Amino acid sequence: MVFRLVLGCTTVGRQVVEQIPERTGDDSDRLHVVTENESVVEALRDESIPARAGDPTDPSMIANIERPDVIFIGSDRTDVNRVALERARERFPMASIVAYLGGNATESDRRVFENLADHVLDATDAMVSHIIDGVARPSAGAAIGLRKHLTAIDGRLGVFMHDNPDPDAIASAVTLVDIAAEVGVEADACYFGDISHQENRAMVNLLGLDLRNLSPDDSLEEYEAFALVDHSRPGVNDQLPEDLHVDIVIDHHPPRGPVPGDFVDLREQAGATSTVMTDYLTRFRLEPRESTATALLYGIRIDTNDFSREVSPADFEAASILWPHVDVSLLEQIEQPTIEGEILETIARAIKNRIQHDSVAVASVGQINNRDALPQAADQLLAMDGIESTLVFGFKDEMAFLSARSRGSDIDLGETLRDAFERIGSAGGHAGMAGAQLEVGILASADDEDEVESIVSVVEEVITNRFLEAIDTQPGSSVGAYSQTSQWLFDIEEGETEGPPTADDGKQRGEESQ
Repeated sequence: MVFRLVLGCTTVGRQVVEQIPERTGDDSDRLHVVTENESVVEALRDESIPARAGDPTDPSMIANIERPDVIFIGSDRTDVNRVALERARERFPMASIVAYLGGNATESDRRVFENLADHVLDATDAMVSHIIDGVARPSAGAAIGLRKHLTAIDGRLGVFMHDNPDPDAIASAVTLVDIAAEVGVEADACYFGDISHQENRAMVNLLGLDLRNLSPDDSLEEYEAFALVDHSRPGVNDQLPEDLHVDIVIDHHPPRGPVPGDFVDLREQAGATSTVMTDYLTRFRLEPRESTATALLYGIRIDTNDFSREVSPADFEAASILWPHVDVSLLEQIEQPTIEGEILETIARAIKNRIQHDSVAVASVGQINNRDALPQAADQLLAMDGIESTLVFGFKDEMAFLSARSRGSDIDLGETLRDAFERIGSAGGHAGMAGAQLEVGILASADDEDEVESIVSVVEEVITNRFLEAIDTQPGSSVGAYSQTSQWLFDIEEGETEGPPTADDGKQRGEESQ
C-alpha cells in the first residue's frame, strides 16, 4: 500500500488526484489532499477522497500526518509550491516528492526545486500521465517498498552475498547496510566461503569494507531479518538453510523458479546489482560514502566487462551518479593488483589442456586451490582467435567448479549451464558469463591415485560432453556422447554401480556420437 499526499490541488493537481486510483490500479492505496480551495475539497469528498481545506504551506497542516511515501505538490503558483516543497522536505526527508514549478519560476526557484524534489515538472511537461507514471514506475515503487520493509525490522539485519562473493555482490551488500543504517536498522554484510581473487581482496582491503565471514557452523540467531543480494534463493550458492525465511531479495540475475522473500526486486535489465543499489541510494536521497561509491562503480564495471557486456542505460546512468564520489586512485590500485603464481599456472593449464569444438573451447585444469583462477582462465581462452565461448573447470575437495564466458549474442550461457548441470548441481548466470558447482563425492571414496585419476577422467568427460551438447545447436547433434557416462555419474552417487566405465569406453561413445 502506497500513501500519497497532495499539497495544492488546482489545475494540474486536480487531474492527478482524479486519475491516481485508475492509473495505479490498487484500491488499497491511500490518498490525502490538502488545498485552499474549499469547493475542490467538497468535490473530492463527494468522490470519497480524503481532503482538507487549508494552506499547503502551513506547517501545521502536515504536522500530524503520518509519513507519506509520495508527495505531489501541485498548486498553480510557483511561490506557494516552493514554500510547500521546502516544508514538506523538512518534515518528510525520506519521501519521494514530485513538485510542479508553476508558471512563473525564476532560476532561483528552479535551483531550489531541483535540490529538494525527486522529480520537477514545469508547464511544458506537466502532463498527468507523466506525473503519475513518474512516481509510480517500478524503481520508485521499489524504493518505497524497501523502506517499508527495512523500517519494520525490529532487530539486526543479515545481508548475505553469494558464496565467494564477487565485486558486485560485495558492493551491493555494503550499500544495503548503509541504507539500513540510514533508517535506523543495524546490519552486517555477510558471506560464506573465501574472497580469494586478488582484485576482490584488494577491493575489500583498500576500501576498508566491513564484511563478516561466516562458517556453516555459525549461529544465525542474532539476526532478526535476512536479505539476499546478487542472488535470490537461500541454500543456492550460499550456505544458508534452504527453508530460511527471507525478508529482502535484490538481484539482477534471471530467476530459475520461484523467489522467496517478503520484498523482492529483480531487475534483469540491469547489468549489475550495483546498478540497482545506486538507484536506491538516489531514491533514498543518500550521498554515497567514497568507499561505497568506489565499490559500486567497480562492481558495475566488472559485471558489464567495462560496459561492453549485457550493459543497459541504467548502468551508464549509475556510473555517472557514482563518479563524482569515487576515489579514482584507489580504483586504479584495485584494478592492478599483483597476480599470484598459482593463478598464472592455472591459466597455463587451461591453455594447454583446452579442446576446441568449432568456436567453443573447454578446459579442465585438474585440482585447484583457488577457484577464482577459473574465471580468469575462461577470460584468457576467450581472447584466443576464433573462440566465442569458453568453459574452464577444476576440482577442489569433493566439488567441481565451472566458469563459462561468451561474447556471442546467440548464446545464453546461464541457460546453457542450467540445462546441462542443474540436475547434478547448481548453475546459473547471464548470457555472457555463468558458473556452476557440482558435488563429486565419489572422489573421496577412491583408494589410490590411479583410481582417482580414472574417476576424474570420466567426470571431465561428463562435464565436457554435457556442456558441448547443451551449447551445440547444429543440426544432427546427438546426446549419445554423454548420456551413458552422465547416467553413471547419477548412479554412482546413489551406490547403484561399482565403478565407472573405462576411459576407452567413453572415448568410443564420443566417437560414435559424431
